[in-house]
Amino acid sequence: MYENLKKEVEEIIKEDQILCAESLAKHTTFRIGGPADLFLQPQNEKEITKLVRFCREKEVPFYIMGNGSNILASDKGYTGIILHIGKNMSSAKFTEKDKDTVLVTAEAGIMLIKLAREAVNQSLTGLEFAGGIPGTLGGAITMNAGAYGGEIKDCIVWAKVVTKEGNVMVLNREELALGYRSSIIQKEGWIVTEAQFALTRGNKTEIVKTMDELQKKRKEKQPLEYSSAGSTFKRPEGFFAGKLIEDAGLRGYRVGDIMVSDKHCGFVVNVGKGTAEEVHMLMEHVEQTVYEKFGVTLEPEVRFLGG
Repeated sequence: MYENLKKEVEEIIKEDQILCAESLAKHTTFRIGGPADLFLQPQNEKEITKLVRFCREKEVPFYIMGNGSNILASDKGYTGIILHIGKNMSSAKFTEKDKDTVLVTAEAGIMLIKLAREAVNQSLTGLEFAGGIPGTLGGAITMNAGAYGGEIKDCIVWAKVVTKEGNVMVLNREELALGYRSSIIQKEGWIVTEAQFALTRGNKTEIVKTMDELQKKRKEKQPLEYSSAGSTFKRPEGFFAGKLIEDAGLRGYRVGDIMVSDKHCGFVVNVGKGTAEEVHMLMEHVEQTVYEKFGVTLEPEVRFLGG
């Protein structure tokens, strides 16, 4: 079936943008996941709209992937098409709005860390919090990524999206409905292709100092030496997931090569050749234990792909 689809897809994008039976472990920060039938790497918004309409017309399941930094892919892989928005769509343009403000227009595939560094190089403040977030801009907007008191919603002006029907829309900050790890984009299953931010001119030395301090905190508190999908559970209202897990006595709890980090219990890490099945088993045990001890329900922040 997908051999035939590949031939049809080649009418939309070039052959070198198509990977067959591509291991998702190579494209997720957890380093876990089986093969995707077709792994497509569009170069622009036009190709994305055509591919979305193609999948809709052919009734082919598809999934949008950036850097795969919050994804747990199934050991069985994904039956369907992965639309990977990455380095093929990673440009950024800086335009002066006034003496104090610069507008940054960037494609969804740019790494958030890279965009933050480019802002620093131009002495712009507003994206310091993003200097250590290992995702693409598109994923960051979809999840309203944030860290150390900053969030995407603080400086975004608008985002351009492709709908499930393959139509293009531009949404302003209010229309994006950005909340805690949520947005209208996530709710509707839309695809970010481009966005604009308003950043303020600042002192480069101070900006660099702030980013260095935040990066130092990350290294001290987060298990960056292991593969993971970042924070595994959402923050329950009135609590911190990592503290609940630690207080439940689960620091270092392990299933195979998957472990609750002994550095930060909010992270589940892959310390070897862990599998998605092991992650699910560990997460279920953590959720059950925390609920039994504290009556708090933990909700996954990691997103599950395939089955």
